[in-house]
Amino acid sequence: MAVKIRLMRMGMKKAPYYRVVVADSRSPRDGRFIENIGIYHPHTDPSRVEIDADKARDWLAKGAQPTEAVVNLLAIAGIEEMAQRKQAAKELRAKQAAGRERSGKAKSTKG
Repeated sequence: MAVKIRLMRMGMKKAPYYRVVVADSRSPRDGRFIENIGIYHPHTDPSRVEIDADKARDWLAKGAQPTEAVVNLLAIAGIEEMAQRKQAAKELRAKQAAGRERSGKAKSTKG
C-alpha cells in the first residue's frame, strides 16, 4: 500500500482550510484517511500551520511520501528533515539547469 501525506480540503466554498492527513494514495482527496496529523489555514494573516512533528517524523520514517505542498508546510513547521530535503532538491535543480545551459551552448557552437 502506497501511503501519502497530503492535504484534505475542508471548509466552505471560497473559504477553505486544509487538514494534513496520511492516506492511501488510491483514496480520493477528501475521502478516507489513516491519520490526521495537522491543519493549514491559508486565509488567516499570517497563515496558520500546525503539524504534529512526532507523527510526521514517524510516518516519514515508515516510508510515507509527502506531496510538494506538504513538503513546504513541513519545512515551515520546522521539521528539519523536510527543510534539508527541500534545500537539497533546490540545489539539484540548480545543478541540472546549469548542466543544461552548458550542453545547450556546446551544441550551438558546433553547428
